[in-house]
Amino acid sequence: MPAEALLDLIHDVMASPWIYLALYLIAAVDAFFPVVPSESAVITAGAFAASGEPVLLLVMTVAALGACTGDHLSYGFGRSAGRRLVRRLPAGGRRRDAYDRSRRALARRGGLVLVVARYVPGGRTAVTLTMGAVGYPARRFTGFDVLAAVSWAVYSGLLGYLGGLAFEREPWKGVLLGLGFAVSVTVLVEVLRLLRRRRTGAKASGSADPSGDTADAEAVPR
Repeated sequence: MPAEALLDLIHDVMASPWIYLALYLIAAVDAFFPVVPSESAVITAGAFAASGEPVLLLVMTVAALGACTGDHLSYGFGRSAGRRLVRRLPAGGRRRDAYDRSRRALARRGGLVLVVARYVPGGRTAVTLTMGAVGYPARRFTGFDVLAAVSWAVYSGLLGYLGGLAFEREPWKGVLLGLGFAVSVTVLVEVLRLLRRRRTGAKASGSADPSGDTADAEAVPR
């Protein structure tokens, strides 16, 4: 398909009222199945919003609602399935110890972990599942999750919008600019998380704090 025809198709999609339902579903699915590129979709919609369609405020609103929905589905699954798995873990075992460490860490700073994880693809799923599995209070989870989802949607939408303003006649360049910045932020968060994990591990002489790793696979009971 020629580049001009592809751009015309994207313009038509972005001008359609169905784009809002699509963004909601993409954000919701990505929250518990981290293969769907929700950031890319919101950034792209934000870039085209600089030209008038779609409406930026609606883009950010449906993205936040979708993210909250998906996070709560992931949390609910962890709460129902995770607790059954925990009961099967032998006391004193490595996995039970990992579960206990995760529960204590999330009790101390679960809200911060949840907000940070929202910006880490894949990490958000691990954290919401774990918070459900360790029985993190549902009301507190909802409060922090709303903060995380809204801040993420505003950040992604504005990132695309500013890129679209910079390249108003060529919105695809604004999309690339927004995506490049978003990837850079994700890499920076991962590097800082890794450095913190190593520093914590060195101080604890091998007993790392699981809260330093928002996507620690060991934190999810198996």
